[in-house]
Amino acid sequence: MIEDITIGQYVPGNSPIHKLDPRTKLSTVLVYMVALFVVNTFTGYLLVGLFTAAIIALSALPLRFVLRGLRPLLVILIFTLVLNIFLTPGEVLAQAGPVAVTREGLLRGTFMALRLVFLVLGTSLLTLTTSPISLTDGLERLLAPGKRIGIPAHELAMMMSIALRFIPTLIEETQKIMKAQAARGADFESGNVFQRARNMVPLLVPLFVSAFRRADDLALAMEARCYRGGEGRTRMKEMHMSGRDFAALAVMFVFTVVAIYTRTLGGKVF
Repeated sequence: MIEDITIGQYVPGNSPIHKLDPRTKLSTVLVYMVALFVVNTFTGYLLVGLFTAAIIALSALPLRFVLRGLRPLLVILIFTLVLNIFLTPGEVLAQAGPVAVTREGLLRGTFMALRLVFLVLGTSLLTLTTSPISLTDGLERLLAPGKRIGIPAHELAMMMSIALRFIPTLIEETQKIMKAQAARGADFESGNVFQRARNMVPLLVPLFVSAFRRADDLALAMEARCYRGGEGRTRMKEMHMSGRDFAALAVMFVFTVVAIYTRTLGGKVF
């Protein structure tokens, strides 16, 4: 399950999505996330699904690889769905003693599960199609106006990009520790969900030690290269907005408007 986490990984490519300016991708992902919390009908989620499928197709990424990132969410999705179905009051569809399944709970649980799925897919596509350096530069440029009120744009962008970059590194380290402990008799596969979660506890100590060691090595490497923050820093590749970026922003604007319109449909489905 650990190797199924795709957030933080970068897959080099030459697709139209890869070629977009990182500022464009960051802005569109932010708007996409807002749109997810706006839609509240099946029509709206159908629109989001079609839009997400189109972006995956344009990114030229293997569909199975992109969807693989949803596997770690399976337990959370099931828990969210069940929790909403049985705890949301409304029109009762089925009842067994004190436990009742309501129509409102079923709809809310389905919408919440779909929202989580599309949220993970959208953020995964951002990191899969944007290199960590480009992501840092784009985030810093977007936060640059905040310098006037004391927001450390470069430091925030650097911290977020390092955090994203360390996700696949820590996953790889976790896999190595699991294989080493399995070779010594540790069992991570048998038992129910709670037993398997408890068996993962011995991984935490060596994983934290490894993470602190890597952080210390990174700090020493940055000091050895005379890193002093963003002041006076130059870039090998300057970012430039092109026609495709403005086209992408226009498409995102239309998508948002239509998503907001689907909210006015109320109870209508399709």
